[in-house]
Amino acid sequence: MGGLLSYLAGEGRSNEHTEPHLVNGDSATFTFFGDSELAPSTALAIAKHLDEPRTAFGVEVNGGHVWHASLSLRAEEGQLTDEHWATIAEQFVDRMGFTEGSGKAGCRWVAVRHGLSKAGNDHIHIAVNLVREDGTKASIHHDYSRAQSIARELEQEHGLQLLESRGSDMAMRGERPGEREIANRRGDDTLASVRLERSVRAAAAASLDEGEFVRRLHQAGVLVRPRFAADRDDVVAGYSVALRPGNRDETIVWHGGGRLARDLTLPRLRDGWPDTPQAAQAGVDEWRATWRNPMRYTPVAPGREQHEPGPELWREYTDQVTQLRDQLSAVDPTDRATWARVARETSGAFAAWSQRVEATPGPLADASRTLARTAQIRARDVRPKNTAGPRSIAGAANLLAMATTHGQGTQAEAMLFRQLMRTAQAIYSMHQAVDESRRAAEIRNALGARLDAVRARMPELAGFATGEVAAESPMTERLRQATGGQAPARPAASPLPTPLTSRPQVPTTPPDRGAER
Repeated sequence: MGGLLSYLAGEGRSNEHTEPHLVNGDSATFTFFGDSELAPSTALAIAKHLDEPRTAFGVEVNGGHVWHASLSLRAEEGQLTDEHWATIAEQFVDRMGFTEGSGKAGCRWVAVRHGLSKAGNDHIHIAVNLVREDGTKASIHHDYSRAQSIARELEQEHGLQLLESRGSDMAMRGERPGEREIANRRGDDTLASVRLERSVRAAAAASLDEGEFVRRLHQAGVLVRPRFAADRDDVVAGYSVALRPGNRDETIVWHGGGRLARDLTLPRLRDGWPDTPQAAQAGVDEWRATWRNPMRYTPVAPGREQHEPGPELWREYTDQVTQLRDQLSAVDPTDRATWARVARETSGAFAAWSQRVEATPGPLADASRTLARTAQIRARDVRPKNTAGPRSIAGAANLLAMATTHGQGTQAEAMLFRQLMRTAQAIYSMHQAVDESRRAAEIRNALGARLDAVRARMPELAGFATGEVAAESPMTERLRQATGGQAPARPAASPLPTPLTSRPQVPTTPPDRGAER
């Protein structure tokens, strides 16, 4: 408890903590300390007071007696008053069963407020001693799901923005403790997990089988290793990836595919690859080669990822994306599995292009992550209602992953970009149809003004001057109207796919709010 309160009263990891103070607590604690500034000595005194039931009764709690949650607003919601936060904190703790309202002895607790987060989110922290006043232990069975449910109730009761992902299972994974510090030590503004997610998403979308997926990850400079089934070396159950260390002294930090995103587990990726003995064996051969020495992996059977696609493929694969867009008009908006697959592949195509043209994650990467949220569904929902399924766009992702500065002319790239935008429009319309206005707005923002830097590098397509393209693909115009942006001047030639050396500052999307242990 002393460590937690000292952190909450301190400067924060990025000196973002300002004026730390209590906004509420159990009656005795708040009476004693409610008006005190949270100086280090006061924070330790509060921690000692909160700990008294545990120390007096000599009770130990498996996993620790300190329960900690943060309740956060989105940055665009503004700020609440201390009194408003006090009410929310008391209702939250009471409904979690930590007060006398549970019919049991109460727990000692406090709610601390210390200014906005680094991303601009107004929030409070709640610290609870799980040893009750009579020495019994408070139950935290299913505390995470209960906290999420209570948070949603409070959003509705207090007129706050509802977090739609709680109902639709479209939340992205959050940051691990220490990830930001590791990124800072590397001198990187982007978390390793975010970079790895982009690489894995791009490789998965562009690959036709599991072996190609492993080779593409290696080609992108990512370390990869398999997780074999128990007592087997011929059945791969999962995988982990890591950034290649910059020097020998740097620790390799591995991230499981499912930890990067729910749709990037190996079983979920395999749904889009052929299930044949030959493909399975080829995949195992590549996994074994990485397992022996991830740092010195050499592909067993190099494939199409080694070859730049010829001009004839640009039209073929652009036509495939066009056909997919036409097929989506017949897909039920409530068919989560089908839309999740389409979103994953479209997100992967943007991720593949981002890797080729953005030295650091930029607007294409932002578009990829935004679309990827639609792919975050539970395992129980992965079977589509339409067993035939829409056409795959792995070929288009392969084009974007392999595009080079001396590749096919940018007219072809502009055509493919337009069709990907039309597919994104279908995903946007699906969210509108099922009343998920926030997700629709996020897609609108990510694919509207934020991509102007990319559009500006595209060549003029035949029909732009007459409005033909706008008529065929209303996404750009509709998004531009919604975001209030202006159509950028289009140069006669495009430097794409050369790296984007500059891009507009893209606002960081605030993390989904919710309680966390």
